Amino acid sequence: MNLLALDTSSNACSVALQVGDETIEDHVVEPRAHTKLLMPMISKILQDGDIELTDLDAIVLGNGPGSFIGMRIGASVAQGLCFGSGLAVIPISSLAAIAAEVMAEHEAPHVVVAQDARMNEVYLGCFRKRQDGLPEAEHDEKIVFAGELSLLNDGYTAAGGGWERYPDLKSINKSKINEFLPVEFPRARFLLRLAERSPDAIPAEQLAPAYLRSKVAEKPVQRN
Repeated sequence: MNLLALDTSSNACSVALQVGDETIEDHVVEPRAHTKLLMPMISKILQDGDIELTDLDAIVLGNGPGSFIGMRIGASVAQGLCFGSGLAVIPISSLAAIAAEVMAEHEAPHVVVAQDARMNEVYLGCFRKRQDGLPEAEHDEKIVFAGELSLLNDGYTAAGGGWERYPDLKSINKSKINEFLPVEFPRARFLLRLAERSPDAIPAEQLAPAYLRSKVAEKPVQRN
């Protein structure tokens, strides 16, 4: 398959292209620069792959959860590319992309990913490794209060920027974590791997970013 993947849900702006068996990736960590970086990165990677947008089978989008602004940028660009070329979009969890990288490059049968959701909260996803080496969600991704989260199970490898952002989250769960890895942001090339097994290509107009928090300006729930 010929696929273009992009993720702007974090501080990283990540683009990858799969043409047959060849994969090309461009990954830049530069906060608040996605609007400037994304389209030139896409144009260059298509040029490097010697392929036109209309030769693709689909656009793969890292669909969050993550930065509201970043997710909107990624979704808008993905929809624009699809509308202009008649392509469908394959939305993939950005947390699963991080888990896929950890499982591919480390001995990690169980991975827990925590990303900063602001307001002392994190986006949380727990994954087990399937026989094909890719992550499978153990439960629905959710947003949780970092100072209160205690994992139910142990034996996880931890990734994502939330662990360093909230020291209480790390200390509360330290006994249940085998290793904390500095894999903070999703990479688009792992979206490609996940998209190959996904049947969920949808029309671009049906795309709905996985915000998890119902309101952008929502205040954290007051706790005693």
